[in-house]
Amino acid sequence: MPYSNLSALLAGTELTPLTQFCSQSWFDSRNNGDYPKWRQAVDALPQITASNTDLSTAVSIGTASDCDASTREQLREALQVMIPWRKGPFSLFGIDIDTEWRSDWKWDRVLPHISPLAGRKILDVGCGNGYHCFRMAGEGAQLALGIDSQLAYSMQFQAIKRYVPDTPVFVLPTTFEEALATLSTEPEAFDSVFSMGVLYHRRSPIDHLLQLKSCLRPGGELVLETLVVDGERGYALTPDDRYSRMRNVWFVPSCSTILSWLTRCGFKDCKVIDTGVTSLDEQRTTDWMRFQSLVDSLDPNDHSLTVEGLPAPQRAVFVATKP
Repeated sequence: MPYSNLSALLAGTELTPLTQFCSQSWFDSRNNGDYPKWRQAVDALPQITASNTDLSTAVSIGTASDCDASTREQLREALQVMIPWRKGPFSLFGIDIDTEWRSDWKWDRVLPHISPLAGRKILDVGCGNGYHCFRMAGEGAQLALGIDSQLAYSMQFQAIKRYVPDTPVFVLPTTFEEALATLSTEPEAFDSVFSMGVLYHRRSPIDHLLQLKSCLRPGGELVLETLVVDGERGYALTPDDRYSRMRNVWFVPSCSTILSWLTRCGFKDCKVIDTGVTSLDEQRTTDWMRFQSLVDSLDPNDHSLTVEGLPAPQRAVFVATKP
């Protein structure tokens, strides 16, 4: 398992207890019926040495000439066991994993507006398979630690990490709350904390913002990306049941409301750095994610509305600093 150097990176710090979430026993305890097939797929990945790696402009590892056709097919079959692939894209030895989300587009929008990541310890909450963590490493991060409770994403991460074992990127299969509960005090250990696509899934968004703040060192930077709607300060859409077919969406606030929440939580220098409507080119069905996607969540006659008749998804990115 590709977590062997995490213990060394966390040794002697208040974050050492987090290593329990990357043990074999922890993975076994997740009680997921698909885990054995994912484990078998990761174990079946062929040994290939990458002639080059690019984590700066993409997540691209090796070239097609690094292995023969039969080895590449063995790799493809193992990776396809882990479908659906939602965050990406990835390129491994000539195999292009065309994921549901063009997460690289979001990264390109965010990166110019945040503090340089070189040398930083970074926490990414709700990281999925760690795509953005790999991009953080490409910017020179000292540590990019992702947290996501979905075991499938941790297995996808393991598949990618197999071919860049020394990269300081890790995805822990646990919840943010479980991770914080293992620590005796507020960690205040990270230079940057990312929460992208998480806030609207939280029943208490204020508590989530305070938890994120507790992980930042003084002077550290929060990068927050979330669904938003048009509206005045104080307005937040609260769906009666589902939003864009998602049952677990509790609040979709306006940008000015989020700025007021950040200020109320004690952040300073709070600002919006990007807003936009999610396009059908940025989130869609592919051969690597064959299920419903954004188009299925929109009114077929009016893409400005969801199938529930609510405003279609808009997203905004905020940055703020812990005093």
